[in-house]
Formats: sequence, structure tokens, C-alpha cells
Amino acid sequence: MATNLELKKVVVVTGGTGLIGSALREVVGEEASDREKWIFLGSQDGDLRDAESTRKIFKKYKPTHVIHLAAKVGGLFNNMKHNADFLRENILINDNVIHASFEFGVKKVVSCLSTCIFPNKTAYPIDETMVHNGPPHPSNFGYSYAKRLIDVQNRAYHEQYGCMFTSVVPTNVFGPNDNYNLNDGHVIPGLIHKAYLAKKENRALSVFGTGKPRRQFIYSYDLARLFIWVLRNYNSVEPIILSVGEEEEVSIAEVADMIAKAAGIDSVIYDTTKSDGQFRKTASNAKLRSLLPDFKFTPLEVSVTESVNWFFSNYEKARK
Repeated sequence: MATNLELKKVVVVTGGTGLIGSALREVVGEEASDREKWIFLGSQDGDLRDAESTRKIFKKYKPTHVIHLAAKVGGLFNNMKHNADFLRENILINDNVIHASFEFGVKKVVSCLSTCIFPNKTAYPIDETMVHNGPPHPSNFGYSYAKRLIDVQNRAYHEQYGCMFTSVVPTNVFGPNDNYNLNDGHVIPGLIHKAYLAKKENRALSVFGTGKPRRQFIYSYDLARLFIWVLRNYNSVEPIILSVGEEEEVSIAEVADMIAKAAGIDSVIYDTTKSDGQFRKTASNAKLRSLLPDFKFTPLEVSVTESVNWFFSNYEKARK
């Protein structure tokens, strides 16, 4: 008879100190299983761009399962300036993690992609079958192609070796412990930081661009719960989009209004000299809903308010 020790999963989370990793740590704490041991790794545990450093991590922790979140990430303007860096560093990270998982006999790897991988010119809503149908948006093609290659690599390792390596495609993630850097963060954390400063200085919240682009946002804690479901229950190498429904897509202006309201700011202004980036990336969550029809997403205004409150309360220690 198998012992509890033999049945235990050892789940290593790369990028475990970031936005999604931090949410996973909290959710795992709420939903603890005595048959799972979770290990959350950060950059201090080793350089995943280096193959030997990655092997040392796998040799030390002996994971049976991996959630791969680690990546070189940045906001729109950083991507536009450094496409070569984003391409090369992410290819190195992903190849090292996936190949080490194969070498060390990991049973399942769940990697995190992004909706930016989808073609720039496409029909909407986008779904999991459309990843490779055309080039991504030119603003972040380096990061996008590196992420696409995870899907290619998953298929190759499955066909050649039978590995259960899969990937998820979340829409725009936000929440506590995000990167709130004004020049290098994503839209919601960047606006929350701007709102903090605007409130402090008693002025309007300023938004880059027109505010017209539309996005689907997912709260990091909702995404963490979905990651755990994928790890435990989703057994296909085909990617799966993790997102709210198409009907919950909102404009940047609507999100800015929610942030301003939560921060107690009366007005929002738009700097139309700045780029809007891609206008929309509407994704279908039909596949997710067919497999998990009863999942409840946190209402956007609630999660935005919680994120604003977290940043305002944790300004000194937040990443910024």
C-alpha cells in the first residue's frame, strides 16, 4: 500500500514571489492539502536563465509538479524599447524550466502565457485554437513569441516523450503584490500608483492614452484558484484561457473611474499624446466554462477597490 509520503505532490512554483505567486501562496494556505507540498521560489533561489542553476533547483527540491510563472515582464513602453531582451531572456527561462522538468521526471508542468501571444489582426473573440494564426502586436513581439514557444515546446515534449506539460492564458491580471512601477507596470497597478500620488497631491488622476482600449481583467486570487484547478484536474497539452467572460470586458476609462472612486479622487484626465497600445484582446472563456461552469469571479469593482486599499496601506513595502 502506498504511503502518504509516496502520494504527496511536491509543487514547485517558479516566480513564486510575484503577483500570481503571492496570490497562490495565500490561496494554497486556505485550501491546504496534506498530499501536496508547495515550494515558492524567487530570483534569490537561482537564475532560471542559466541551465545549470535551474538543474540545481530541481535537484534540490525534486518537484513532481511545476507551476511556471517566472518571466521577464514589463509594461507597454518597456516592451517597445527592449523586444530583443524580452525575447531572449524568456526563451532561456522557459527552455531551462521545461527541459529540467523533463530531465527530472516532473509529472505535470503548468506554464503561464498571456493574451498578448494572440495575433494582432484576428477575429474576436480569440480562443485557444488561434494562438499561431498570425504575428502578435508589434509593440511586444519579443515577449509574445517567447511565450508562444512554450505552447510549441509543450506539444513537442508531449509527442516525443509523452510529457504532460500544458499552459494557461490569463487575461490581464492584477491584485495585491503587483508591480506598481509607474514606468514599467501594467495598466491597473500603474494607475493605482498614480492615484496614490494624485490623492496625496490633491490633483486629478492622469491616464496615458485615450482610455478607449478595452480589456478583460482577472483578479489574482481568482486566477490562483483556477491555477490550482488546472494543476489538479486539467489534463491536456492544449492551452486553456483563464478569463472572465466577453461581456465583462471594460475600457481603460471605466477602470480609471473605479480606481479614482476607490481612492477618493474627483476627476480623471487623459494624456492623448501617449500610445494606447492594442485596442482590444477580447478572449473567449467558453472552454473554461464548459469544464468549470460554476466558478464565481470576484466583481471587478470589488477587486479593484481591494487592490487600491492594499496599495494605499502597503505603499512603503510595495514593488514600485
